[in-house]
Amino acid sequence: MRCAAGLTEPLNVKEGLHQGSALSPLLFEVVMDQLTGEVRNEAPWSMMFVNDIVLVREGREEIKQDLERWRNSLERRGMKVNRTKTEYLCANEQEMRFPTVTMGGAEVPKVEEFNYLGSTVQADGGCTREMEMSESRMERMEENVTTIM
Repeated sequence: MRCAAGLTEPLNVKEGLHQGSALSPLLFEVVMDQLTGEVRNEAPWSMMFVNDIVLVREGREEIKQDLERWRNSLERRGMKVNRTKTEYLCANEQEMRFPTVTMGGAEVPKVEEFNYLGSTVQADGGCTREMEMSESRMERMEENVTTIM
């Protein structure tokens, strides 16, 4: 291991991080920062938080190209993009020239809403789903307060 004092003796790693370890998000960020430096753009065009990556582009062709760049960059280093968890949201339905988005030859599913950092983003720009979720959380909190009293 390389440190400020130089190289240490080799470490024999016998066990990885435990599920839910506080170090997991930090280590993921450090590794991803190095692996994606050549394809990452400034926020808000590329955003990473823990194991979520959000890519924002003006059009579908741009997002298709960006997805391929990310996929190629990561797969070249032995990582894989989970295609079952990859999805896209189109906030500009006027652009119908590119009816689908593909990555690695496979179609990426289009969604009308998705959650990012605990908030719901909707394709229509609305916030009704977010408001419904907030109301539901408030109702559960009220039930818990009543139960405690």
